Amino acid sequence: MLEALQAAVLVATLVGVALGRYPWLKMNRATIALVGATALVGLGALSLEQAFEAIDLDTLLLIFAMMVINANLRFSGFFNMVVAKVSAFGHSPHQLMLLVVMVSGFLSALFLNDTIVLVFTPLVVEITRNLKLPPIPYLMALATSANIGSVATVIGNPQNMLIGTSSGISFGAFAAALTPVAVGGLLIAWGILALVYRKELAPREIALEKPPKARIRKPRLMKSLGATALMLVLAFVGMPVALAAAIGASFLLVTRRMRPERVFKEIDVTLLVFFASLFVVTASVAHSPLFRSWLVPLENLIQKGPAGLVALGAVLSNLISNVPAVLLLRPSIAALENPEPAWLLLAMATTLAGNLTLLGSVANLIVAESAARQGVKLSFGAYLKAGLPITLLTLAWGGFWLSR
Repeated sequence: MLEALQAAVLVATLVGVALGRYPWLKMNRATIALVGATALVGLGALSLEQAFEAIDLDTLLLIFAMMVINANLRFSGFFNMVVAKVSAFGHSPHQLMLLVVMVSGFLSALFLNDTIVLVFTPLVVEITRNLKLPPIPYLMALATSANIGSVATVIGNPQNMLIGTSSGISFGAFAAALTPVAVGGLLIAWGILALVYRKELAPREIALEKPPKARIRKPRLMKSLGATALMLVLAFVGMPVALAAAIGASFLLVTRRMRPERVFKEIDVTLLVFFASLFVVTASVAHSPLFRSWLVPLENLIQKGPAGLVALGAVLSNLISNVPAVLLLRPSIAALENPEPAWLLLAMATTLAGNLTLLGSVANLIVAESAARQGVKLSFGAYLKAGLPITLLTLAWGGFWLSR
């Protein structure tokens, strides 16, 4: 009876995380995961000590440190400066599209895809309105390229952070394997977007009457870029990525000008709670006899080769979201004799699968919600029109490259 109750709580939690809410309850993914984790410990699925052991502090530290670095870059005006440069160099609809794809893809590899779309979405809407261009093609370019670009590095997105800390793959080895996937994927995305929106991107000269001016705080900008460079150098020479990011963030917290409260207000506590709770929930899966038997077919699929793992990662990412998918598959991949290729395939599949639907990644939802606040509706169907072919072709490209 108790095992059945534990299984019911697990199912309810995973379904709630996948949907993002429960009907008639004001709960988001973080609160659903936290309540589920607490209930599972209370029901004896895990002891409190086992729950604490399940929480991956390396991943939480890495996410926290990147939030501090990104907050300082925002305060310095770095992201606004980049958008101003993009709008100045885009002299035709196609050029502007290409710049959005490449810049958002590149920056997402370094500063988290969610951060890039959060900052860029309102600016993209403003620029396209000023240029009398339809915003949807450019919002699609922003969302899909941010997801694709983030696959290149351990710090590109939350699931990569989790895989990086779980696998022990060095920052350099991870980037060397997946950067070609990201570059090829960005080119694929640009080609598909140019085809799908060929009427909207008809050739014509464009120019902003009043190019946006970015307010730059130069001392803060130089310090933030210096901290970023320090983090990357330390990561490339072999320091654990979480520690390298923490050193960069700590450097930024030593300041005479900025109150720490201002930085800490930018910390997404919801994301940290979500991750910590998911560690406990997925650890409960490993302790549940019912779910262990359910995972056997998944483990068999992983053993069948790259195609099976890519398909499994992509499907699970769209059913229960990419981070829970990685957590569920983590024990099976860690048990492989040579797990590194499987870790890289999982990072690729769970990231690129986020472009399939509007609900496929948090970055997509941020774009849709931010655009809606400015009166631009990005619907599920409108997203699927370009998202589906982009996902299928980039997954095929990524699978080919990593399996060659």
